[in-house]
Amino acid sequence: MAKILIAEDEKPINELIRRNLTLVGHTAAQAWDGVAALEMAGAGHFDLVLLDVMLPGYSGFEVKERLDPDTPVIFVTARGNLSDRLQGLGLGADDYIVKPFEILELLARVEAVLRRVNAGDKTFDLDGCHVDFGTYRVFLDGEEVPLAPREFSLLETLIRNRNLALTRDQLLEQAWGYDYEGDDRTVDVHIQKLRKKLRMESRIQTVYKVGYRLSTK
Repeated sequence: MAKILIAEDEKPINELIRRNLTLVGHTAAQAWDGVAALEMAGAGHFDLVLLDVMLPGYSGFEVKERLDPDTPVIFVTARGNLSDRLQGLGLGADDYIVKPFEILELLARVEAVLRRVNAGDKTFDLDGCHVDFGTYRVFLDGEEVPLAPREFSLLETLIRNRNLALTRDQLLEQAWGYDYEGDDRTVDVHIQKLRKKLRMESRIQTVYKVGYRLSTK
């Protein structure tokens, strides 16, 4: 997974982002001001920097101007007016997210940027199950397991958000698309198929009154 720097002076938000990035498998480092963010970015390679605009020391915009231009950046900030968005994107940021945000949206935006810069996971392995995201193929103990496109999409959604509890609506939105008009019980049917095909009865867990979670712990 990726090595990500979080530059955010609000400690609860910084810690929330760190905890969720870690849950899905990334390595996260924390900076609390612009000076520290630049020092940390200069001292080691990061696949992505999540950057607040209103940082002490140097602002997020100033940090972005001083960073290696090849370092991917997502601004995560309360400053959501058009001029700020245009300034951030004009500086070369890969994305711009306005607070408050849904953590799943943040994770999805992170994954999208990592894919664009070829820093995202290309495969996934767990309990003899090997998933190749590039070829959309799944193997169990070396034998290929045919999955329907929707089954693979659901599996990928669970993997990308592993160890997080996802509601049926969230799974529908990410695996089926926002315009899906079917019943959310279709999620239950596909979950049962994945559990059986991939021997993941204990890994794909039902979260009472919420939905499902792929546990890797």
